[in-house]
Amino acid sequence: MSNIVSILQNAVAKAVTELYGEATDPAKVQVNNTPSDFTGDYSVVIFPFVKVAKKAPDAAAAEIGAFLQETVPEIRAYNVVKGFLNLEISDAYWQQFLNSTVAQPDYGRQPVNGKKVMVEFSSPNTNKPLHLGHIRNILLGWSCTQILEAVGYEVVKTQIVNDRGVASCKSMVSWLSFGAGKTPASEGIKSDHFVGDYYVLFEQKIKEEYAAWQNTAAGQAVLVEKQKPGQAPGDFFKDFKNKWFNEYSVLGAAVREMLLKWEDHDPETLALWQKMNGWVYEGFDKTYQDLGVKFDKLYYESNTYLLGKDIVEQGLEKNVFFKKEDGSVWIDLTDAGYDQKVVLRADGTSVYITQDMGTAQMRHEELGCERYIYVVADEQNYHFQVLFEALKRLGEPYADGLFHLSYGLVELPTGRMKTREGTVVDADDLIAEVIRIAAEQSSERGETEGISEAEKQENLRKVAMGALKFFIIKVHPKRKMIFNPEESVDLQGQTGPYIQYSFVRINGLLQRVEREQIDLSKASEYQQIMPQEKDLLVALHDYPTVVMQAAEAYDPSLIANFCYALAKSYHRFWHDLSIFNADTAAAKAFRLQLSRAVGKVLQSAMGLLGVEMPNRM
Repeated sequence: MSNIVSILQNAVAKAVTELYGEATDPAKVQVNNTPSDFTGDYSVVIFPFVKVAKKAPDAAAAEIGAFLQETVPEIRAYNVVKGFLNLEISDAYWQQFLNSTVAQPDYGRQPVNGKKVMVEFSSPNTNKPLHLGHIRNILLGWSCTQILEAVGYEVVKTQIVNDRGVASCKSMVSWLSFGAGKTPASEGIKSDHFVGDYYVLFEQKIKEEYAAWQNTAAGQAVLVEKQKPGQAPGDFFKDFKNKWFNEYSVLGAAVREMLLKWEDHDPETLALWQKMNGWVYEGFDKTYQDLGVKFDKLYYESNTYLLGKDIVEQGLEKNVFFKKEDGSVWIDLTDAGYDQKVVLRADGTSVYITQDMGTAQMRHEELGCERYIYVVADEQNYHFQVLFEALKRLGEPYADGLFHLSYGLVELPTGRMKTREGTVVDADDLIAEVIRIAAEQSSERGETEGISEAEKQENLRKVAMGALKFFIIKVHPKRKMIFNPEESVDLQGQTGPYIQYSFVRINGLLQRVEREQIDLSKASEYQQIMPQEKDLLVALHDYPTVVMQAAEAYDPSLIANFCYALAKSYHRFWHDLSIFNADTAAAKAFRLQLSRAVGKVLQSAMGLLGVEMPNRM
């Protein structure tokens, strides 16, 4: 059946043409949900037509309203408030809509559109396990892939793993120096945590080495030689740390040597690198599995870090880049509000933007997508602005399809986390904590009685993971947020479990329908739709539009907020209207059909967020 918003847009456009002789694009007719404090289902904004109508807004609205009521059978009544035309839709339309919704297995999804999009997300470093910040990245990326697939795209889910460089060498040096041959298996530690512990240990040992060096004759000699007048020794050594690491530190020298050996393809170094990275990947895979996430394509920086130099040469030929006297290559973006950016160092080595340009070009040749979405924290906003502008100036054919899905930092109530200091909350620990809280609260409510241990654990997993995912996704990506594990599993308020509880209620109803073999055919005889029922029908009707809006904006929070509003309306419906004890068989059947449709849409919408629905809570 036709979407009522499209019907109204076409009808208003026809009214303006016939009443005032002005052709109007139906797509530009503004139709919104009527605010709850006014009578109506949909409101038409009349102000754009006042000039052509040559009438006051209220008069034009009344004229158009009368035309619509006479020509559009779906409209039951209308009223005018301050230039807004509020329309009431007939019960017959809602009846027909409900029947078609229940019958459609893929309601809310669009046909395949033949277009391909890539979403890059997670993209971790191999020197530490995934943490809370990664969780927000992963959940945003995954939900975007599901939403884009729902509107018809073929989606390539990918990540580029930072598997090389100084950070990786720090973990390797630390394990060689202090590991005494220990392995994740020998210590009973999840393998990515094992490697991450050695990265943290390296930072601790560096601090100890630096503190000791400052009191040596060599350290004091440097202080005397290079200390600025009036500068406190503590301030000097704080500023001198990086130079010390590169020129005096024993551990720093070991890291530099390790990196050089890696770049020279030293067999022993490569074997160690592969072994420790293998430990990390094994741990990552387990965390991804717990989060319900998988990738279609993996890229590794060890394979891509030399890419981009050909693009630099092409850019020099096109005068997009320029070379300075020292031989370094730059791009001048000051006319676009940015600055000058180096793309190749004087020694011929690349910087991050060089390899990112090369990787973008390689992936377009390989994948041929129309859009490329990068899910990366807002700390990298400037980097992506410069990258995209550079690729546009180079005339890359895919440049207009690039998008940076920028998101704010996520913190705990205790504050910001720091990897080097070992204060980061690992993703696995956070998942375990949310499951623990969910189990504790469920036990207190006595909800796990009478079911098997396997079913209990499965339901707890779904509730806990639903709590974690929903709490993070409900916040607009660009906003910073604080994740509160206790608050996330609350059955009251804007949480995943609150929405899951609506589904569980509905599931219980439908099980009873099946058990008692209740005939729902009389639903079509129901004649007076109540306001609580209308609220649900309008929300269900909006679902495909919300999915499309979320896809266009790359904003899964729109879906999350829709789910919460729908669940809230259903709880009100449940409280205000009797279902099994309804006044008539038609009302009972209609409300059960409506409940079924709500359950289907809740499961579909939450599924786009990666949230599974439990059978019991």
